[in-house]
Amino acid sequence: MSRKFVVLVAVLLISLFSASACFANAEKWPEKPITMLIPFATGGGTDFNARLVAKILSDITGVRVNPINRTGGQGVVGHTAIAKGTPDGYTMGDIECELSMMHWQGLTDLTYRDLTPIALIVSAGGAVYVNEKSPFKTINELFDAMKKNPGKLKASGAPHGGIWHLCAAGMVQAEGMKVTDFVWVPNDGSAPSLQDLAAGGLDFVVCGPKEAESLVSAKKVRPLVTVTKERLVDYPDLPTLKEETGSDWIVDSWSGIAAPGGLPEDLKVKLGAAIKQVWETDEFQDTMKKAGKTLAYLGPDEFKAFLAEQDENYGKILKSLGLAKE
Repeated sequence: MSRKFVVLVAVLLISLFSASACFANAEKWPEKPITMLIPFATGGGTDFNARLVAKILSDITGVRVNPINRTGGQGVVGHTAIAKGTPDGYTMGDIECELSMMHWQGLTDLTYRDLTPIALIVSAGGAVYVNEKSPFKTINELFDAMKKNPGKLKASGAPHGGIWHLCAAGMVQAEGMKVTDFVWVPNDGSAPSLQDLAAGGLDFVVCGPKEAESLVSAKKVRPLVTVTKERLVDYPDLPTLKEETGSDWIVDSWSGIAAPGGLPEDLKVKLGAAIKQVWETDEFQDTMKKAGKTLAYLGPDEFKAFLAEQDENYGKILKSLGLAKE
């Protein structure tokens, strides 16, 4: 028996043992504490989402799930830690829409391809608002006014380059217009932008629906459309951008759960089923809704396709605004 043959047999046996061990580990998962990595600081929205998932996942599985904040680099440090973790089912983390932006901005080479997507849990698409007394009754009327008076209408909802700026710019470009066909007024966030809109200082605002609820109830501002794939459960009478214009444009302020890259398929299925069970609990649904979160769920494969779409959309709009580094 040649030495080369012996080595080949040994390699095959090791491979078979490793595969069976991985399967056995997946069958027994979870057997030990799980680490939940959080790319942003304690007390923020990402931290809220991740700690709630960790708490309920611990209740369901009976093992401790330890939330650990890994901050820095505008989310790069934490997202990288998730991607580079051991793909054994005992490291996961909360990933955010910044993942779709940071590599285009030259902050990192990391993309969604370096992770194993497990589940989308929050999808806070934007909505377009006008002043209650605005002459624009539909989004098409707003677009028509923009086309007839390029560079005259003023909008806000976020700082320059923020999520809702990107949403607005992409929405306009999808209609064949330029980002210079409206004026973006940078603001610290949705709250001051909506106040400016209510006071008559802006023509429209793009922001999350939950952020505008109080002013809508007070009849100070009025929604035209959501920039979402489907009508939102909490706003069933509000049409989507696609329903009104046919546009497929969407940039989402999303949140989800991912594991390190290279996670075996059987473990991906296990983790996916566990996170879906977490998402479906009354505790998760009620707590998130009370916190003003817009809930959405996608499983591992659907979430990966969603991330691919988001990455492409973020890249296009960041390039058009001169904010992309590659």
